[in-house]
Amino acid sequence: MRTIAIPTFASQSPLVYIKLIFVALFWGGTFIAGRVLAQQMPLMTAASGRFFVAVLLLVLLAWKFEGGLPRLDRKQLATTAALGLTGIFLYNLCFLAALSRMPAGRTALFVALNPIVTALASALLFRERLGTIKWLGIMLAFCGTAIVITRGDLVGLLHGNGGGIGAGEIYMFCGISSWAAYTLIGRVALKGLSPVAATTYAAMWGLAFLLVGAAFEFASVPWRSLGWQVWTAIGYLGVFGTVIGFVWYYEGVKAIGPSRTAVFNNLVPVFGIVLAAGLLGEPVLASMLVGGAVTIAGVIMTNRQSK
Repeated sequence: MRTIAIPTFASQSPLVYIKLIFVALFWGGTFIAGRVLAQQMPLMTAASGRFFVAVLLLVLLAWKFEGGLPRLDRKQLATTAALGLTGIFLYNLCFLAALSRMPAGRTALFVALNPIVTALASALLFRERLGTIKWLGIMLAFCGTAIVITRGDLVGLLHGNGGGIGAGEIYMFCGISSWAAYTLIGRVALKGLSPVAATTYAAMWGLAFLLVGAAFEFASVPWRSLGWQVWTAIGYLGVFGTVIGFVWYYEGVKAIGPSRTAVFNNLVPVFGIVLAAGLLGEPVLASMLVGGAVTIAGVIMTNRQSK
C-alpha cells in the first residue's frame, strides 16, 4: 500500500501531538458549523457545499503529495463509490439531519460511539474476537450513551417512556452506522490506494450523489439572504473539518501509529460540548458530563490492545 508523502516535520512527535489536539478541536467545531447550516439550508445543498470545497482541495493535495490520482480498476471504482455512499452521502445527511433537530453539544457526544459500533460490526462481519475487557467496554459505552440520551432518566427508558429518544437521536445512530460501514469498506479500498487517493475519490463520489439530490433543492434556497455565517460554516467544514483534519490525522498515524492517534478522537465530543456552550450558548447538563465520561471510558477499554 502506498503511503502519503507527508512533510518531514511529521516525525517531530511534540508537533504531531499538538496537531492531533487541533484535529479534535476542528472536528468538534464541525458540530457547531453543521448546526448553523442545518438551520438555514436544505441538507443536501449544505453537504454539497462542504464537499465541493473539500474535493477541490483534496485534488490539489493529491497532485502535490502524490503526483496526481491513480486510475481505478472496476473493483476500486465499486469500493470508492461505496465509500462515497456511506461515509460522505449517508453520513453527512444523517449528521445534518440530527443537527437540525438536536443541540450541537448533545449531538457531538454520539460520535464517541463510532469505534464501538465499528468494533461490533467487525465482530459480526469479520469474526473478530472481542475479549472480556472489550465487551465490558462496549457495555460501559452504551450505558454512558443511555445516560446522555435519557438526560439521566434511565428508569424512564426502562419503563418505555421514550427517554428522550427522538428523530435527532435516530438520525445520529444511522450516521454512526454509516461511518462504521465506511470504516470497514475502507479496509478493502486502502489495499490498493493511498489514504489521500481513497478519500479524494470517495469525496468525489459522495459529492456526485449529493448534487443529484441538491439539484431539486437549489430553487428553494434563499441565496441572497444567506449571511456570512453560512458561507463561513461551509468553508470551515470543507477546509478544517475535512481536508486539514484529514491530513493532520494521517500525519499522526504515520508518526505515532493508528492506536495512539485514535485516542485523540475522544477529545472530539469534549470540544463539541465546550464550543457549543461558548459559541451557541447551549446548556451543559450534568447528564452530558457524566454520560460522556462513562462513554469515553468504555471506548478506551474497547480500544485497549491485547498484550
